[in-house]
Amino acid sequence: MGPLELYTMDGGTALGSVVALAGYSSYLEAYRSLGPLVRAGVQFAGTLLAAMVVLGLVQSYGTRAVAKSRRSPVISMCIGIPSLLVVGGLASTGLVISDSSIGVFFGIPLVVLGATTLPAATAIGVVAIGRTVASRLGDDRLVVGLLVGVVCSGLAGLSVPATVAFAGLAATLGLGGSVRILFAGAGTARPDERTVPPANKI
Repeated sequence: MGPLELYTMDGGTALGSVVALAGYSSYLEAYRSLGPLVRAGVQFAGTLLAAMVVLGLVQSYGTRAVAKSRRSPVISMCIGIPSLLVVGGLASTGLVISDSSIGVFFGIPLVVLGATTLPAATAIGVVAIGRTVASRLGDDRLVVGLLVGVVCSGLAGLSVPATVAFAGLAATLGLGGSVRILFAGAGTARPDERTVPPANKI
């Protein structure tokens, strides 16, 4: 009877996962059914709120991640793409296994990890893109970069494919820069603070 119970549990889990994915697809369809101007306004307000919250809560870390993403975007994207796949895969796995009785204990932390990491990284990436665009206009301040990035996010809301492309680029840049800041060594992070042995001093 044990294997039969396991098969029954797996079937219920698969059915619950399909229902969960169907629920999220209904949200996606509701979003796509909005008018372009409404989508642009929603994305503008949502991105502005998320960026202000992230930079307000982790001001020093967020500012350094924005600067790191902007200074070397290619390296940040090379690190951010696999990181995005890993975080997204873990969040999706947690969403799938959270319907079973034993999966709730392991699934909820994975879903929470994805729900907190991905929006924060996307907000950091939006600000990094905004600062890059603002620097071309002659103003490199963080506040100006935040506003320009939020405006770019709102303009991307006029088209669903543009929204997906912009969000993917922002999440990749932000996550790559965040990972680089998180795992940066103390010696390479601030080379100006390196000490010279007394015997080598002039």
